[in-house]
Amino acid sequence: MNDAANSPAPQAPYALRAPAGVEALVPMDGPASGDAAMAPVPIDGGLALGRGPDGRLMLSDAQGTVHAGVLPVRAFPLAAPGEGLSLVGAEGRELAWIERLDSLPPAARALVETALAPRDFAPTITRLDAVSGFSTPSVWSVVTDRGPTRFTLRAEDDIRRLQGNTLLIVGEGGVQFRIADRFALDKGSRRLLERFL
Repeated sequence: MNDAANSPAPQAPYALRAPAGVEALVPMDGPASGDAAMAPVPIDGGLALGRGPDGRLMLSDAQGTVHAGVLPVRAFPLAAPGEGLSLVGAEGRELAWIERLDSLPPAARALVETALAPRDFAPTITRLDAVSGFSTPSVWSVVTDRGPTRFTLRAEDDIRRLQGNTLLIVGEGGVQFRIADRFALDKGSRRLLERFL
């Protein structure tokens, strides 16, 4: 009996396989060819990203260990959202550091951005329509990049100045609203806003 004919096809020494019950991992250098096998791309070691059946991010390290429930955490979410990103394991330890999000290949970047989206929810205010009063608490009616909404500003301290002309406004329930450039707002919006600055 010929052993070569009965043995499985040889795998590349660097190939990683997704464990049973896990969707194929997406290698950091693009889609894998064939089944779930992939070649890790060295980014502080060989790494591959994927998503498990529960939709959570997974990281496969250079040793082939698959870490489930990985959370991407931005080091500077407001000042430099595209720079300094930590991939943190379910135990709360950093598994990998990414200097720049745009340095990742498109498939890996899309996975990370999808995982970041719920954490980064901060609608951008494009117009202030009305304010219930000029003392706090006050109800603000605004238009954002996600549509019109109303929120309660509890204290003037909930308006924070960021880099340049950017403002961060924390509404009731902790929802954060951004104003990218307060001077780019229309005249009526600027007039309402100035009462609180």
